[in-house]
Amino acid sequence: MESSLRESSPKPSVRYGSLPPRMRVLYITTYHRTGGWLAEAFATDSAVDVLLEEAVGVRAGMSRLRDEVFDAVLISHEPGELDALELLDGLRAGGSEEPYIVLGHQSEQELAPLCYEVGGDAFVCVDTCTTRSLIWIVARAVERSRLQRENRRLAQADQHRLRLENDEAARLLGEQRAMVEELISRCASDRTLQVETFPERLVSHYRELLRTYVIMGSGNLVDEMAALAEMLASVNITTPEAMQLHLHALAELVRGLGSRSARHVMSRADLLAFELLVHLSECYRQRYFERQYPASQKLLPGFLTRS
Repeated sequence: MESSLRESSPKPSVRYGSLPPRMRVLYITTYHRTGGWLAEAFATDSAVDVLLEEAVGVRAGMSRLRDEVFDAVLISHEPGELDALELLDGLRAGGSEEPYIVLGHQSEQELAPLCYEVGGDAFVCVDTCTTRSLIWIVARAVERSRLQRENRRLAQADQHRLRLENDEAARLLGEQRAMVEELISRCASDRTLQVETFPERLVSHYRELLRTYVIMGSGNLVDEMAALAEMLASVNITTPEAMQLHLHALAELVRGLGSRSARHVMSRADLLAFELLVHLSECYRQRYFERQYPASQKLLPGFLTRS
């Protein structure tokens, strides 16, 4: 076993691949198999500077892991003395995240699946593995562990960003509602049409327009928005009431996002509200113009009256 790792590879003249320049590794073993042979094997291969530290017994190994940080951990699997799989299962259950490689005499085909099932990164048969292979196995496990931590950190940062964005969306909706309610309360009109009294068909139609607008953007629903504005103007819907309809549909859409970002939705919704109000204002301007300057029938040529 030891000779296989000692005599596996000549010293390289250049550094290979993406191997790290150095690794700090803890070797958990028993009194009957100390780590001198493993340190000697690593020393004969200069591909990586491996700083190997030894802990004899489970208690010593757990103490070192609790107090120190290692790039990787090697565990000697010695049934009857040190059950690496049982130890590894307990370490993972306790929240340990270091990469673990189990070393033993057993067949890799037999022990590797069992090792993976308890959270190990690899099982290595020391009778057949070379030093260079072991170095690569450890290096890949270290890299995988680093990437997992980085992915978890990025996922947590992304979740935090989404929470902030959704909280900001909720705040903006609250402020917009308050502004619209204040405008409505100042209206001199005898009647105020609340969202709850809008026909459900109208609410559903606007909700679908909003969803489509969020996906397709401006310029794709010009005709639909103009028709909607005409319909709202025909029943004398005021601009604050139109905004009530908009905010009602927007709040439902934001609630349906769940953990997804609301920033894009809020930005597109603001554009839709702006477009709706422009169309509605134009409708009322046109109606005012028609009242001020009603159409009149002009006399045909030849029927002019003399004064």
